[in-house]
Amino acid sequence: MSRITLLARHPRRTLATLGTVLAAVGVTYASGADFTAQSANPANTFSTGTLTMSNSKDNAAVLTASGLRPGAVATEGTVDVANTGSLSGAFTLKRETPVDSDTTNPLSGKLNAVIDDCGVFNGSTAPTCGDGDDVTKYTGTVASLGTLSNLGTYNAGVKHRYRFRVSLDQSADNNYQGDTSTVAFTWNAA
Repeated sequence: MSRITLLARHPRRTLATLGTVLAAVGVTYASGADFTAQSANPANTFSTGTLTMSNSKDNAAVLTASGLRPGAVATEGTVDVANTGSLSGAFTLKRETPVDSDTTNPLSGKLNAVIDDCGVFNGSTAPTCGDGDDVTKYTGTVASLGTLSNLGTYNAGVKHRYRFRVSLDQSADNNYQGDTSTVAFTWNAA
């Protein structure tokens, strides 16, 4: 005898079995509910910092010298460079191309330069140049000076004083009389 025949003979038993199966499926489905929870973090905001600088001689010469003679005492000038931004930055100094009045005997090749980091300002008190604590950042001719990348990383609000000294080399001969050389320096931070 087949199952269908058996089920057809006992309709009440078949309905009872079918009802039991449907009730079990309903209980299983209804018990599948879970607890839920939710938490949000709205309005996440991002902003950038700034990297800016000031230069006490902005758009002006650090030093000028006239009447130089071979081996004469160095002429000097100072400049204060500060990180005025909110981020730290690696500071550099670049010498732009010198403009020499005589390109055959360029004066920039006979100008000996020394650039010292005199130190960091302590509040509004400036460091003293020449007190023995200076750190020499460059020694050589103006013509040989390229980019000084060893100035260091300045934190926000840090200000340094730099001293520039220039003298005419003892080997400058009559070919350099009456010559001029002009050079620009550019401070950078990254």
